[in-house]
Amino acid sequence: MEFTHEFRVSLPIDAAWELFTDIPRLAPCMPGAQLTSVEGERYRGTVKVKVGPVTIVYKGVATFEERDDAAHTVRLKASGQDTRGQGNAEAHITARLAPDGDGTRVTAQTRLSITGKAAQFGQGVIEEISRKLLGRFVDCLEQRSAAPADTDTAPSETAAPAPARAPAAASGASGAAPAGAAADEPLDLFGVAGGALLKRLVPAAAGALIVIALVVGLRRARRSGPCCRRCG
Repeated sequence: MEFTHEFRVSLPIDAAWELFTDIPRLAPCMPGAQLTSVEGERYRGTVKVKVGPVTIVYKGVATFEERDDAAHTVRLKASGQDTRGQGNAEAHITARLAPDGDGTRVTAQTRLSITGKAAQFGQGVIEEISRKLLGRFVDCLEQRSAAPADTDTAPSETAAPAPARAPAAASGASGAAPAGAAADEPLDLFGVAGGALLKRLVPAAAGALIVIALVVGLRRARRSGPCCRRCG
């Protein structure tokens, strides 16, 4: 499957580029996601998905394959797998940033391959959920970027200062802690997909679908990371 998405963020391109390549700062804005370790250009993490009473955990890794600071273009490979071995997803994303007035416009192209139960769902369903997740992520970034600069140390509910320290703790399991308390909250599938869609999905497949949507949508949303300067 292939997807192309565009969105705008309210920061100049240099600030946008600097931050969206800093994944630990962006992690708090990824629903259900928690960064667990950083090894050079390799980022490992988990995603918790809640489907009714069931919570499913996925493990994933993202790696920068190519990065052109002058052209503000990056290529990323991201993959995730159900910890119970019921399916996986892999995505190759190319993102380009360009000035747009006083902000930045991001264009992301994604090539996705999936296996397991979620493979039965078409591109339309996956794209629908990824758009909703992307919208939430960008909203989070915009809200945090609009906060006063001195709030970086103030809002305890977001545990904002912690993600910025993730690289230093990245070598071990302690890297999970800096993601903050919010990262422990699973992504509520009912709240994202809505009841109508969930009636078509069994919990395991639905959870896999959400993680695929995270790979497709949120990896491209990372390109909007500039706003998340207040996230971390």
